[in-house]
Amino acid sequence: MQIGIRLHDTLPMALPERLAHTRKQGFSCAHVALSKVIDDFEIKNSTLTPGFAMYLKKLFACNDLDVAVLGCYLNLADPDGARLAETIEKYKAQIRFASWLGAGVVGTETGNPNSLYVPDPASRTEEALYTFTKNLSCVVEYAEKMGVVVAIEPVCRHIVYDARRARQVLRSIQSPNLQIILDPVNLLDDCDAGRYKDVVKEAIELLGEDVAVIHVKDFSVSDGKIVSMAAGTGIMDYSDLIRFMKADKPYIHATLEDTVPENAVQAREFMERLWDEA
Repeated sequence: MQIGIRLHDTLPMALPERLAHTRKQGFSCAHVALSKVIDDFEIKNSTLTPGFAMYLKKLFACNDLDVAVLGCYLNLADPDGARLAETIEKYKAQIRFASWLGAGVVGTETGNPNSLYVPDPASRTEEALYTFTKNLSCVVEYAEKMGVVVAIEPVCRHIVYDARRARQVLRSIQSPNLQIILDPVNLLDDCDAGRYKDVVKEAIELLGEDVAVIHVKDFSVSDGKIVSMAAGTGIMDYSDLIRFMKADKPYIHATLEDTVPENAVQAREFMERLWDEA
């Protein structure tokens, strides 16, 4: 396991210092959303040049950090045709940039069938799944040309809301350049707290072969609702996930989520302890 962190969850500072601090905290990779960690200029398609990518590549290499995920979390099910076309062009620009940068994957969630990207009962329809899959296939086709992997992250509030739905998408597109970011907590609806181990086992069974990255966080239940938090601060049993990673994905990028600068190292050490004990 190569354990990392979302870069925008680290201490805000200039990027060179931020990367040095991230490495000093013991992390070996990062989930990078460019617009959340660079404020010197606006991140647009036109700013994603080979030179910018190579500058970042050297900066990460100097700090012995991998770019595990280049995040591009936009709505591929937007019903507004003009906005959808802009979104697809943004994905293509990020994919080109990832090819120059050497990022592990370009990561995305799976959208909602409205322009506000908010939870929607229509997300559970076959029509929504068809629309998302059709639009994603255009993005994956471009990724194939650029030699980049796109990884989708199933989330219970989005169109691809469970492991079975994710397997449908993989089966429909059938590309080695389409893989999975597995975030077990994001698969948990509020009614799933009592059976979360079954949800995690199903995800591993159905998607394990195609998992490229793990997102690591914990959860608790408050007023009947699942609340996510840093690893080691909730009620989650990681044993099945750790066994899967050690057996099938020993060098996988695993990036922490929902940490704050004050507990990031503690969360890393918690996961490393579980890994060593497994």
